[in-house]
Amino acid sequence: MEWIIFKIFTTSEGIEEVISMLYEMGITGIEIEDEQEFKDFLEENKKYWDYVDDDLLKEKSGETKVKIYIENKPDAKNIMAKIISKLDDLKKLDTNNLWGRLETETEGINEEDWANNWKEFFKPTKIGKKVLIQPQWEKFEGKTDRTVFTVNPGMTFGTGTHHTTKMCIEELENAVDSDKLILDVGCGSGILSIISLLLGAKEAYALDIDPACEHVAYENATLNSVDKSKYHVYSGDILTDAELFEKLAKRKYDVIVANIVADVIIALLPTVKKLIKENGVFICSGIIEERIPDVEKAFRENGLEISAIKRSGEWAAIRCNF
Repeated sequence: MEWIIFKIFTTSEGIEEVISMLYEMGITGIEIEDEQEFKDFLEENKKYWDYVDDDLLKEKSGETKVKIYIENKPDAKNIMAKIISKLDDLKKLDTNNLWGRLETETEGINEEDWANNWKEFFKPTKIGKKVLIQPQWEKFEGKTDRTVFTVNPGMTFGTGTHHTTKMCIEELENAVDSDKLILDVGCGSGILSIISLLLGAKEAYALDIDPACEHVAYENATLNSVDKSKYHVYSGDILTDAELFEKLAKRKYDVIVANIVADVIIALLPTVKKLIKENGVFICSGIIEERIPDVEKAFRENGLEISAIKRSGEWAAIRCNF
């Protein structure tokens, strides 16, 4: 299968704006190339290599790019044209020129090449005090008393090692026990909900606007020997799909976790209030540093008190105890 790599040139400050735009269009299969983020990745995982190729360092340096992968079908041109139109709207909003040139470039790639090239950089990674994330194709050497989460993220989802995901996992370590019912909003490959079950949660529900999430999340659940009677994955937008909301609202949740972006978190707060139990915990991340004040304001306007704000890199996670 042939794919089109559609690159959007931006800046570190513009990443969230571009991603939010793509999410609103229903596009969640996103890859970010940001020099500072790559340097952070190297530093955090430096024990796995002694030398990094100069060509790779050069490739990862320079202008920040948000990349999406579009199947080379007849409607591909229409999808790209819509994105370009939305970028024009962003340019008009960017009066201080903080988000870069917001121009695009395309490149073709074969699915088999993509499926294997990135894997060499994804190594077993310890998260928090209890969790070890392990790629399916590479086993952790030695013994560990950590909870091991084996993942095959697929083409369109993350690996669990990004700042935002790590902060959510660290919060889940403290929030999850055997009595807890979990809701994972924007679940992607099911990382947070499956880890919750591995940490001992009673049951987990997960959803994502990308229909591919169901297959990928259930596949990762199988990889981790999760009891499928305890795991339920849905696709759809809980903010606009009344049927999906009613399905999920048949019960209330002890822990709701959302690793998305600031604008979606803000829009989600009234729904969280309807779905969470008394004494429940809401954990959210995907918030770029500059958007923290906006999210704090939204919490106040919804009558919610923030219990803690955690920061890692340029990102933040928020915990709210009900």
